[in-house]
Amino acid sequence: MTDATREQYLKLALKLFGIIFLLVYPLGMIWPAGWVWHGGGGEYYLQMICGVYFVLGVYLIKAAKNPAEHLSLISFTIWSSIVHGGIMAAQALMDEHEMGHMVGDVPALFLVAAVLWYLSPKKAAA
Repeated sequence: MTDATREQYLKLALKLFGIIFLLVYPLGMIWPAGWVWHGGGGEYYLQMICGVYFVLGVYLIKAAKNPAEHLSLISFTIWSSIVHGGIMAAQALMDEHEMGHMVGDVPALFLVAAVLWYLSPKKAAA
């Protein structure tokens, strides 16, 4: 894949993931078993996580205009998605009531990390 093609796909991925992050709350309302954690924080946790992902979504969409200027944001998104997904996977495996996340937000975060890592300029992914 040429660098120009890779950048075009990266721009598309940043926009797409940005939009998905903007939609975390509606996704949680449509499919709570796969997107909303039921133990612990209740509605306050959901508002907090939706707020964080909404802001990240806005910035990913902005980063799509010129990814080379936003390599640290892309790197943060990759690594935070791996860590967040890993913690959620461990928690879902320990609590049978949360197993829906193993086909919901857990693989979604690993997909975000994998796609952005693959499409990022190699110095950003390292």
